Amino acid sequence: MTVTNSVPSIPHYEPAPATSEKLDYADLSVIDLAKFTAPEGRAELAGLVREAMRTQGFFYVINHGLKREQKDRIFDVADVPFAQVSDDDKQKYAGKMLETGSYQGYKLRQYWHVEGGVRDQIEHYNVHRNVNRREHPEALRPLLPEIDAFARHNHLSVLHPVLRLMALGLELPEDAFVNTHGLDGVSESYVRFMKYYPRTEEDEIKSKNVWLKGHTDFGSITILWSQPVAALQILSPDGNWRWVKHIDNALVINAGDSMEFLSGGYYKATVHRVVQPPSDQRGYTRLGAFYFALPDDSVRLVPLAESPVLQRHGVQRRFEDVDAPTVEAWRKGRTAAYGQTDLKSGEEKGVEEEYINGVLVKHYN
Repeated sequence: MTVTNSVPSIPHYEPAPATSEKLDYADLSVIDLAKFTAPEGRAELAGLVREAMRTQGFFYVINHGLKREQKDRIFDVADVPFAQVSDDDKQKYAGKMLETGSYQGYKLRQYWHVEGGVRDQIEHYNVHRNVNRREHPEALRPLLPEIDAFARHNHLSVLHPVLRLMALGLELPEDAFVNTHGLDGVSESYVRFMKYYPRTEEDEIKSKNVWLKGHTDFGSITILWSQPVAALQILSPDGNWRWVKHIDNALVINAGDSMEFLSGGYYKATVHRVVQPPSDQRGYTRLGAFYFALPDDSVRLVPLAESPVLQRHGVQRRFEDVDAPTVEAWRKGRTAAYGQTDLKSGEEKGVEEEYINGVLVKHYN
C-alpha cells in the first residue's frame, strides 16, 4: 500500500490489551502469501485453502504486504468516522439500506434488532472501493488517498490471490473468479470501518450476550484485519461455537453466500457471530477494519459446473440455475432485510429463517 503524499496528523487509536482468559479457539489454517509467487508454493497454498474452506470455512493470511506500522495507521484512520465526526454529521451521511440495498455511508447504532427487544450498539462507516463515488464527512476527506490505497491493496494484493487459490482448488483456470471481481467493475465491494460499543448489563441479559447473531456474509470473500478484542465466534462442524484468536497483523478470511453459490456448495459460507468479550476486555470499544468483496453486479450466481472437482463431487444447489439471482439482486435483498425483518422460527433449535429472492436464509441465535 503506497500513499504518495505526507499523511495528515490524526489521533492514535489505542486498542485494548489482548485477553488473558483461556478460550476455546478454533484451529484455523495459516496461509502465507509469501509463498504465492512460486508455482510449488501456490499449489501448496491452494490445497490448504481448499481444505480450510471445506472444514472450518475461515483461515488466516500472513505476509499480505502491509507492515505493522501501516496496519496501525489504518486503525487510526478507521476510528476517525466515529471519534471525529459529530452525531449530526453522522446523520447527514447515514446510509439508506432499505431504499438502496447498499451499505455506503453510516450504519448507525440501534438500526438492527438483535434479540429480546435489544437493538445493536454497532456503528460502521462504509466506503465504496471507488472512494469518490459519494461525498464523505469533512474529517475523512483528507484521508481518502489512504483509504483508496487500502481498498486497492485489499482488492489486488489479498482478494485476487485468494480467489486464484480458490479457483485452483476447484481445478479451474486461475482467473475464473478474478474475472468477475475486477477492480473497475460495477460492484459493491467496499471498505468497512466498524466500532462496537459496550452495552448495559440489562441488554446483555436480554440478548443472551449476543451482539450480532449467527449469520453468513452475502458477498464472496470477507477480509477482516485482526484486532485484539475477542468477540468473533464461528460455528464449527461439530456444532460448537469457537472463538477466533487474534494474531497481530494477520487477516481473517471467510467465504460468503456468493462464493458458496458460485462454487456449487463446495466452499461453504461460514456461520459466524459476535458476542460479549471476555471479562478482562469488557468496557473497551472494539474497532474493526474490513474489506467486503462481491462479484460484479451483473454476475448470475450459477455454479461453475465446468469444474472437474464439482463434476466429481456433485453440485449442491439452494435454487435451480434458472432461478439464480444476480449479485445485485442478492446483495440488495440481504442488505435491506438484515436486522429489519421479523424472522420465523425454523425447524432447527435456535435457528430463525427468512426467504430472500426465494432463497432460504438462516440466522443462528
